[in-house]
Amino acid sequence: MIKTLTFASMHFTIAFLVTWLLTGDMMIGGLVAIVEPAVNSVAYFFHEKAWTKWGFNRPQPAKEYAC
Repeated sequence: MIKTLTFASMHFTIAFLVTWLLTGDMMIGGLVAIVEPAVNSVAYFFHEKAWTKWGFNRPQPAKEYAC
């Protein structure tokens, strides 16, 4: 859980700093730092549904090797 929290903190900080440096506006930097991870979370949910629907997560048959 600590690793998840530190990664999330790093992600928010990077999103804020990049946006702030590009726009010069701290308010927009803060908004992007909050909105971008939320949008990515929703996109990830639909990505997983599509991945499952198209069968990319099906187990592959075991390969037999001659000895």
